[in-house]
Amino acid sequence: MATLKQRLQQPGVIKAPGVFDGLSCRLVKNAGFDVGFVSGAGIAFSRFGVADIGLVTIKEVTDTISAIREYNDLPLIVDIDTGFGNAINTQRTVKMLETAGANAMQMEDQVMPKRCGHMQGKDVVATSEMVGKIKAFVDARASDDTLLVARTDALAVNGFDDAMHRAAQYIDAGADILFVEAPQSYEQMQIIGQEFGDKVPLVHNLVEGGNSPIDNADMMQSLNYKIALYPIALLNGFIPKAEHVLSHIQQTGDTQSYQQPLWDLQQINDLLGAGDMLAQAEKYK
Repeated sequence: MATLKQRLQQPGVIKAPGVFDGLSCRLVKNAGFDVGFVSGAGIAFSRFGVADIGLVTIKEVTDTISAIREYNDLPLIVDIDTGFGNAINTQRTVKMLETAGANAMQMEDQVMPKRCGHMQGKDVVATSEMVGKIKAFVDARASDDTLLVARTDALAVNGFDDAMHRAAQYIDAGADILFVEAPQSYEQMQIIGQEFGDKVPLVHNLVEGGNSPIDNADMMQSLNYKIALYPIALLNGFIPKAEHVLSHIQQTGDTQSYQQPLWDLQQINDLLGAGDMLAQAEKYK
């Protein structure tokens, strides 16, 4: 499988669905995607059942990546929020996540504790503080193949001009990939693509219910963007289906009469390669 760095050199927009555990990562890889995106929101929603308001810790992110990596080699972009502290905290975060198996890390310039990029009430640190953390990240990584996605949330806080100013400084500080969160118009995305798209790969968030002025990867390519994130698409599909199944069980007490298809145990075992694992175990008898 191509590394993320290699995939960035190939044509076309990279579609990166959100993954949050081993099963979701396997499904994304089996569906033919080249990259998965592990968001703080995905971990908060799926593991803890709480909103994306900065409650997930570095250890919990690291544990999630380690669990995924045990049986999956899909390249992963991992959300590290604000780096989980100052520049020194950021360096520890980089070392922990790189060891766990992250191929890229997305760090933002929000004040800690952060919140979802499409929520109201965000605030951002000084540009100089984020520049320092970017330099700390670059110094801490063991491999140049471990990429930094620098995200600015300044647009919703200080306006478009400040976001553009920050983006330029973040690239100069060493960011490999740029993410200007939540552009408010198609025209703003055009300007971002024209200004930065030939310098570094650009990221855009296609979260359901967010504030994106576009809604598909083809439009992104025309705007000179490279990576499309779908951070919680699987969860957004799973939740209404789960509620429907649970309502049926509550009302009927069975699953046999459920009108929509449900996988059985054999299908899940086949998906997860149980047969191959059991065959391998036979070698050691």
